[in-house]
Amino acid sequence: MPDTPQYVLAIDQGTTSTRAIVFDHAGTIVNSGQLEHQQIFPRPGWVEHDAEEIWTNTREVVGVALTRANVTAKNIAAVGITNQRETAVVWDRTTGKPVYNAIVWQDTRTQKIANELAALGGGSDRYKSRVGLPLATYFSGPKIRWILDNVEGAREKAERGELAFGNTDSWVLWNMTGGVNGGVHVTDVTNASRTMLMNLDTLTWNEEIAGEMGIPMSMLPEIRSSSEVYGYGRLGGMVPQVPISGILGDQQAATFGQACFEVGTAKNTYGTGNFVLLNTGEELVPSENGLLTTVAYKIGEKAPVYALEGSIAVTGSLVQWLRDNLGLIKSAPEIEQLAASVPDNGGAYFVPAFSGLFAPYWRSEARGALVGLTRYVNKAHIARAVLEATAFQTREVVDAMNADSGVALTELKVDGGMVSNDMLMQFQADVLDVPVIRPQVAETTALGAAYAAGIAVGFWEGEQDVIDNWAEDKRWEPSMEAAERERQYRLWKKAVTRTFDWVDDDVE
Repeated sequence: MPDTPQYVLAIDQGTTSTRAIVFDHAGTIVNSGQLEHQQIFPRPGWVEHDAEEIWTNTREVVGVALTRANVTAKNIAAVGITNQRETAVVWDRTTGKPVYNAIVWQDTRTQKIANELAALGGGSDRYKSRVGLPLATYFSGPKIRWILDNVEGAREKAERGELAFGNTDSWVLWNMTGGVNGGVHVTDVTNASRTMLMNLDTLTWNEEIAGEMGIPMSMLPEIRSSSEVYGYGRLGGMVPQVPISGILGDQQAATFGQACFEVGTAKNTYGTGNFVLLNTGEELVPSENGLLTTVAYKIGEKAPVYALEGSIAVTGSLVQWLRDNLGLIKSAPEIEQLAASVPDNGGAYFVPAFSGLFAPYWRSEARGALVGLTRYVNKAHIARAVLEATAFQTREVVDAMNADSGVALTELKVDGGMVSNDMLMQFQADVLDVPVIRPQVAETTALGAAYAAGIAVGFWEGEQDVIDNWAEDKRWEPSMEAAERERQYRLWKKAVTRTFDWVDDDVE
């Protein structure tokens, strides 16, 4: 085999696992490696990851993917990184060690900080016109503040410029490019747009907001585009001297991998949570209906492209909860069989507000509820209610998008782990009353990062190559009668209201 680079490597640092995937020029998977990392729950509402474990796993999965693909670093044209967004890592620049576990996007401990900031004036929309986001526990900024306030000596170190912050993209990139020996400390516009610290119009850090949150500017990574050479793999690493040239937050990466480049195109990723993104082009569309305004991508020197996003905290992780906490199923795929053994949900509705409610409600004080129970309901009905919750939550977000954009969605491109579930996809089409379309490569998150990296080094020409490579695998057409659709949706909305105002001030 000649040593000309014929492949691009993507690292997908997700919420539950880290994957490395080798893609060829046609955008098809050659091979991959994957490792789960520990989910740490120190208290109710707290979710943490061990950032060092994530870095160890990253090195291992890259090695596994290259070995399985029977290639070496010489065959790799570029490396792209995609990552769980808003998960905050704060580390010491001199030792390279995190000062605390990574605080995960699902974590709700920063509610009091959010409340304090809201009380300064403007309520939860205090920063929204500048950063596109409401004050919520979801975003990185308040997590940094929590670490500085609660880890001994952290604030003093930060004031001296000794600490660095990043979402997991920055943490992985810094380590891959040398760590304490000249590691590159940058992030891309999509990740920066999830911190609550970046001006959406100028794509620069907002010093005033950082000041209000008590975050020294020296901690923040440099903001770059989603597709350019940031640095090169360290000499002792798995991809020495290979350009690392693409970074996209996971949902933006999936949007890119799904070729959603036209204004009005949308995709929904079914992962730990669900994330619907609608391309709004070079226009910043502020949301009146509980959505986020975010950066979709920025290719090199080109103008940034924006999106409206509907973020849903708990979808795939509800199936995990059914498996791990309740033991109703032994493996995630079993849920489809169990749910299909009954014709409907038996009147049961499950609202999984485990981390509060995200879009379109933004109610951090909400908690999960299973309602409509009678003696008739069995575990199959509950399994069905679990799957239906994902589809109903998606419908709420799509309704908000239609209202904000003034354009009704005509089809939904889907990707992520749950799209192999036929029953869920059919129910999704029924609830939305539009076709649901799955692409041939369902790993669109990693694929999007690969494309961004490959475009930066000329491996692919640009967006047209992505469009040409995209291919439909399966389509589900809606088949539910309108009256039944609206009846079920009405009951779902009623169930959602039962989750509000659960956490009182005296609850930790």
